[in-house]
Amino acid sequence: MVLTKEYRVCMPLTLEEYKIGQLYMIARHSLEQSEEGEGVEVVENKPCEDPVHGKGQYTEKHIHLSSRLPYWIQAICPRVFYVIEKSWNYYPYTLTEYTCSFIPKLHVLIKTKYEDNNGSTENCLDLTEEELKVRTVDHLDIAFDDLSPKHYKKEEDPKFYKSQKTNRGPLIEGWRELDKPIMCSYKVVHASFEVWGLQTKVEDFIQRGIREILLLGHRQAFAWLDEWHGMTLEDVRDYERQKQAETNEKINNTSGGANEAAGDAATPNNADDDVD
Repeated sequence: MVLTKEYRVCMPLTLEEYKIGQLYMIARHSLEQSEEGEGVEVVENKPCEDPVHGKGQYTEKHIHLSSRLPYWIQAICPRVFYVIEKSWNYYPYTLTEYTCSFIPKLHVLIKTKYEDNNGSTENCLDLTEEELKVRTVDHLDIAFDDLSPKHYKKEEDPKFYKSQKTNRGPLIEGWRELDKPIMCSYKVVHASFEVWGLQTKVEDFIQRGIREILLLGHRQAFAWLDEWHGMTLEDVRDYERQKQAETNEKINNTSGGANEAAGDAATPNNADDDVD
């Protein structure tokens, strides 16, 4: 059965502010997380259009993360592989899909909608009755939920950060009921890995990983508020292109040799070689 969770992440921002802050955060975070041939490589980033949602932006990314996986997943994966992320952003609605060519049974679908409230809409993404029966809701608190120690930085902690430009923060207990402006990111995550013996463990790992990155990313978007506040959409798209070029160069400079080796190992002449 597909594991379905709905994450609700409130931010002390307006919808229009969040649109800019999210793009800035993703571009900067991707560059910071890219090292030693691993990270997020942007393959495509172009305008798109949908008959229902209108004009938007399509992106395709390759997420290189072999060494960051638990040992029990590394044991069944080649040394060099990547997850494919395809995203259609029709703000305030987005659709994101994750697949992996090496693991065809893996599929993650994320539907997101943003609203000007504190997470009070019970069925923001119009789930069916069947989906509602299996859905669990998780309200993330960017200030008071525990973040992994390896990701924690005091200067990015909303309990201590104060914006000089907007005078927002630090966030205190109950801020989601008290602070204005307020908006919420509603994310429904369908994660499936239909392999007997591993399904529950992998699906749970996926959901825990998504929760951690949502918490980290939204904390950073708020803590970096003074760096992106005042940017126009054109400004942040220019910033995004610059950081994407830097990120791709960083990954390709260190992973080129490894990718060639992986390609050689995939040829018929090496079909009998052991895979670590």
